[in-house]
Amino acid sequence: MTGRLKAPTGRYGGKTAAERQAERRRRFLAAALQLFGDAPGYRATTVAALSEAAGLSTRQFYEEFRTLEDVLAALHLEVNDWATAAVVAAVADADHLPLAERAAAIFRAYAANVTSDPRRVRITFVEIIGVSPRLEEQRLARRAHWVDLVCVEANRAVTRGEAAQRDYRLAATGFIGSVNGLLHDWSAGWVDATLDEVVEELVRQLLGILQPAGWEPGRG
Repeated sequence: MTGRLKAPTGRYGGKTAAERQAERRRRFLAAALQLFGDAPGYRATTVAALSEAAGLSTRQFYEEFRTLEDVLAALHLEVNDWATAAVVAAVADADHLPLAERAAAIFRAYAANVTSDPRRVRITFVEIIGVSPRLEEQRLARRAHWVDLVCVEANRAVTRGEAAQRDYRLAATGFIGSVNGLLHDWSAGWVDATLDEVVEELVRQLLGILQPAGWEPGRG
């Protein structure tokens, strides 16, 4: 298929065409979360299998997507958006807290959201890897989004006198790699620790970056 089939218009069963389309898309993404995020995985899933799991037809699939890669791309963004929403809410709720407590609240919200469903971990850290240049670009773009978020919060800490003044982009990039790697390994059972202990370790690493040895509040 080189393009999507034209979706029907008009009202049917009490729903508009746009509502029916949104419902179909939701069902395809829910089925993809199960098949891509558990068994058999993205690479072993077919359009027919995904359509069957969604309770829809292959024709309806091609009305919504061109390829299975499009589904994985949409699912990857959706999973990231869930985590982003959790973090944004935590940032707002923890704004009044000291830096260490604020960082712990933010990372606890992120870790809890991502690891709440092992399928989300697999989509975020496993299935997206090595699929195509397009999805690699998307993965790196979403990673850059998280780097930007760390930099924003680091600079806010600087203005509050809680962190050393510096360019945090390189450090934030390395730190996000640590976050992703540690959460993936913990979810896979390779790290003998509780999720709270994982969060505490990440907070310690971040504080080490923001408040290096020899730095004192008020020095900038």
